[in-house]
Amino acid sequence: MTASSVSRRAALSASALLPAATLAQAQTGGPTPADSTAAPAASAAALPGGVLTPLMAQINNGNWLGPAEAEALRDEYFLQSAISAYVNTLPLLNVIGMRDGSEATFGKGYNILPIWKDRMDSLCQVPTPNADVIYSMSYLDLKETGPLVVHAPANVIGMFTDFFQRTITDVGSVGPDRAQGGLYLLLPPGYAGPVPGGYFAFTSSTYNVFLFFRTLMEQGDNGPNPAPAAANAQQTRVYPLHEIERRIKPMQFPNGSGRRVNMMYPVDNSYWTKLKAFVDYEPVECMPMEVRGTLAEIGIIKGRPFSPDARQQALLEQAVKKAPRMIMARRQLGRADGRNLYYEGRQWESAWGGATADWYQDSYLDAMQRATFFQVAYSSAPAMVMRTTGAGSKYPLTVRDKDGQFLSGSNAYRLHIPPGIPAGLFWAVTAYNITDGTMPETPQRLPSINGYNKVQKNGDGSIDLYFAASRPAAAPESNWIQVQDGRNFLVTLRLYGTGIEFYDQTWKPDDVVKIG
Repeated sequence: MTASSVSRRAALSASALLPAATLAQAQTGGPTPADSTAAPAASAAALPGGVLTPLMAQINNGNWLGPAEAEALRDEYFLQSAISAYVNTLPLLNVIGMRDGSEATFGKGYNILPIWKDRMDSLCQVPTPNADVIYSMSYLDLKETGPLVVHAPANVIGMFTDFFQRTITDVGSVGPDRAQGGLYLLLPPGYAGPVPGGYFAFTSSTYNVFLFFRTLMEQGDNGPNPAPAAANAQQTRVYPLHEIERRIKPMQFPNGSGRRVNMMYPVDNSYWTKLKAFVDYEPVECMPMEVRGTLAEIGIIKGRPFSPDARQQALLEQAVKKAPRMIMARRQLGRADGRNLYYEGRQWESAWGGATADWYQDSYLDAMQRATFFQVAYSSAPAMVMRTTGAGSKYPLTVRDKDGQFLSGSNAYRLHIPPGIPAGLFWAVTAYNITDGTMPETPQRLPSINGYNKVQKNGDGSIDLYFAASRPAAAPESNWIQVQDGRNFLVTLRLYGTGIEFYDQTWKPDDVVKIG
């Protein structure tokens, strides 16, 4: 037997394990016609023993790629890295957008606490705002001020989060003050100084901290009365721990109600420049190293210039347009495992998709579910996910009607809410735009109905609410939520002080039904 026949027999034995295209390469000693742009390949006979390893056979017979293919694959990986970076940093840019919009409108400083004293309406562009409580929101910088003390009033429902919107602590009935109010001490990352007693002390992983308080309205003569809740919110005080009293800046409480404010995250390449500024400002430890590695692939590295060339700028722009569509596609198509569904046989969903408030499923971090949340919402906290009876809050939502069709402002709908709503504090139903969770801007301005409103009830105490661009004939004015004609929307049911009947599912909201 000759040496050449041995080589041929070895090649034939290997061919049984190779795909057709690779087999053609192995038999001809070069690329197939489809690979004509690849670098020239040596014949199999020229290789030691004439045998290709599996990866050599898969990739161009052990030779370099053609220049055009190599450049295309480099760009594809850059784009994929940018999309992954977007998915993993959307919680961060979500709150950066809120901070930048707020500070541009109301001013910046630890002593400035915007309060939507007459309720938040559709003029405020922010993901899924709640028109049925009084919002107080500010953005603290512990690098600038050092440790900060926050006096939280009694009966607040709130939280502090870092700028990845990871909860530092709940505040209020499920927080350490148990709705009695108290002094919270926020410490910057790596703080090694003394921590005095008498405070609820917590360390943030980022210098930037989001303060988010909600205060409950009272029943008025003709609906909810926001004034007492706004007055209670104005008892909040924020000041540096080590500042002497006479130098502490007096609090300012600008009213956000009725003002047009854009607090949305960026949709262009400013996404990346804002992300780079955050990376440079914050400590390395605040972000997982794997995420930092992804950011490094697109040129975002702490302390180094970020100067993408024209080709990279185009890819970054493509990513900031494509990634939101991918996230929206996941929301639209749902989860294959069905963990997002609250009930068997009904359309109501959980925005957490069965994960914890920190987006952990049983064996992994659910990064895409987290991204779907922060595309349309903000501020995830344990009280929103835990089964806390009589204190926490729940937010079932639906994007579909009873028949599984997407809700559209081109149609009219009815939502039947059974009697005995399990909400010890209050309930509310609100309509939102499906793209980013903003309120549909219509003449109503408040696309929401809550338990303080004088809604018309049925004889058994149940309630029928209606959604349409124009009021349906069957709908009382008090029970109609206006949406925009021709535009999809979603419906959220809020239950504050959630009762056990919700958790054991002896009480369930009906599906939304199309009526015209």
